[in-house]
Amino acid sequence: MTKIDKWGKISIVVLLTLTLLLTNFNFFNPVVYADAPLRLVVDGKDVTSTALPVIQNARTLVPLRVIAEQLGSVVSWNDKDRTVLIEKDNQSIKLKIDSRLIQSDRGGKQYFLSDVAPVIIGDRTYVPLRLIGNMLGIGVDWSEAKRLVSVDSGKPASFTPFFDIKIQNISNGQTITEKNVLRISASDQTLKNAKEIKYILMNPATYKGDVIARGNRIDGQYSWLPKLNQRGETVLIAAVYDSNGKFIAGDAVHVKVNVVPKVCLKGVAPEQIISETISIGADLNFVASYIKYEIQNLDKGTSTLTSESDPYGLYKWSPQYENNGNIGFKVIAYDENGKPYESDTITAKVQVTKQLSLTGVKAGQTIDKAVSLLASRNFGVSETEYFMKDKSTGKETTIAKIPWGSYKWFPGPEVSGDKDIFVRVKDGAGNVYVSPPISVKLPGKAKVLIEGIGPKQVVTAPVKLKATSNVKLDSVNYVVTNQSTGVKKVIASGQDPSVEFTYSPSSSGNYLIHVEGSYGGTKVLSEQIPYKVYLEKTYGPKPVVEKSQFMGLASGMARRAWESTGMSAALQTAQAILETGWGQSVPVDKYSGKFSSNLFGIKGKGPAGSVISNTWEEYNGTTFRIDAEFRAYNNISESWNDHKKLLLEKERYGIFRDVMHDSTLGAWAIRRAGYATDSQYPIKLMNIIKQYNLQELDKISI
Repeated sequence: MTKIDKWGKISIVVLLTLTLLLTNFNFFNPVVYADAPLRLVVDGKDVTSTALPVIQNARTLVPLRVIAEQLGSVVSWNDKDRTVLIEKDNQSIKLKIDSRLIQSDRGGKQYFLSDVAPVIIGDRTYVPLRLIGNMLGIGVDWSEAKRLVSVDSGKPASFTPFFDIKIQNISNGQTITEKNVLRISASDQTLKNAKEIKYILMNPATYKGDVIARGNRIDGQYSWLPKLNQRGETVLIAAVYDSNGKFIAGDAVHVKVNVVPKVCLKGVAPEQIISETISIGADLNFVASYIKYEIQNLDKGTSTLTSESDPYGLYKWSPQYENNGNIGFKVIAYDENGKPYESDTITAKVQVTKQLSLTGVKAGQTIDKAVSLLASRNFGVSETEYFMKDKSTGKETTIAKIPWGSYKWFPGPEVSGDKDIFVRVKDGAGNVYVSPPISVKLPGKAKVLIEGIGPKQVVTAPVKLKATSNVKLDSVNYVVTNQSTGVKKVIASGQDPSVEFTYSPSSSGNYLIHVEGSYGGTKVLSEQIPYKVYLEKTYGPKPVVEKSQFMGLASGMARRAWESTGMSAALQTAQAILETGWGQSVPVDKYSGKFSSNLFGIKGKGPAGSVISNTWEEYNGTTFRIDAEFRAYNNISESWNDHKKLLLEKERYGIFRDVMHDSTLGAWAIRRAGYATDSQYPIKLMNIIKQYNLQELDKISI
């Protein structure tokens, strides 16, 4: 028994040793086996010596021309656009190097996506083995054990899609004439790995296209509103990407875009009675650059055309008394080339009564400074009278009587207490109308205000000062107080209050200024206004690069941001051009000259702190500049990314994010979200995009 155990133990040791040796010498190593040469056999003929198959990223790729010509096909290569055309038996297949889009006319014109794009290896075009079977409809096979690629034209094969997703609602060969809903069906596995879907309208001649819808709801519904410049035969692609932006699945259908523009007015109905403000809009079957509204007085034969408006927002129209009668409404939509398309005219009836109200003061307000009274009305007048009534005595006093317009009112000390303010007007026929009263409080005190300088203003040059008072002043003194020392200095005395005084500060520092007025031996003082004097060197905006270089710089950053976020690169570039004056006006610290690298004028503190620059304020009806902090960045890339973060994360820009892939829709949405107060901001952006052909930045391939 002992002898058997001994040999048994020896045998085990020998086996372990042999196994270790064999492993070290790769006798059983599958990597060595996998490195064995691949073979290619086409219809029984070994053509390996002509062109070897290769394996890249675990995919078997085969030389296209060798196989196609072996099967009797004619293969043509277009070096200019890097495309391959395969023709046989009145059928053709076209593909492009580095593009997954394959065109075929087997069973009618159709397109499909390959999981691997054709590539050039050496001087030959290689494609996935499975693509050969799909393109040519023949049997293909790969034997791992024999390291053999077999192509057999005697074995017909049906088309097998590479991916398990399919575009719903749009069929192959469909003609697109209006707005459509886009949606896909996909397996749970595809949906599990998917992060974003892009619907792309691709030009089959250039293999580039535009994103027409995108989002994170992979199998959700998306709206597609065609553009008129997209007319013709094209390819609709649904492309799904993972969290790293890598393409993982897709589908393609051949469509023809043939939109006949339709423009309809919404918000008003035929024969509708209009007695108050209405909101009207446009219903379009194409993307318009802007719209205008034409309002026609059909009884008088006159019309008014509005300025450029948001095609996707609402326009408020308030009828005037003179509009009573038959009014025609029309909306005109303009395409990207400025060509107009009109809606039918809708005729409604305006029936409004004359309305009058007083603006410029609010109920309960204490009038301790000048206010602008205005008669808000919906009819023409020949006379306007502003007056007040004493609540306790009922006595009426005229404030001012003018033909029409506003009146600047600064009540004096002779009137005090609770008053009702009215406006009384007379129309062209001599009829008198009175507004509802507004109750206000009059302090009954003499007041004097200083104009020409405001709180926190930074004075860097001479300024013109003027006193405004609710009493007739005999003379005024302007007094400056040094906030650091408390020393007061009369910079002008005995001045005529009706004449401006030019104040030229002599030293930098923080000061207070007030005016002393004199009337009938009585003095009246204004409030003290804090301000800053800075007479040293100041720095203004600086260029980030030479103007000629800014387009390349901005478009490069925009394109990279577009690839990571889906935000139109054309729109980003146009914004940077508009905001910085072609990169020539970037904020710097006005005191130190520190460069901000802030391309979009965002206020606050950034990664590199902040810079002090100017912003506008208003005081006593005068606008002036004060210091404000603007974000500073270590480089312009930080500024660019921060701007994108603002638009991608701030809640109010949700309506922009829905359409940010499209420069036209995005330009109007960003204005609607409150990014800019300029009503022409979207028009300016679109003009820049068109003039410099920036829409090419948004083209996508697959």
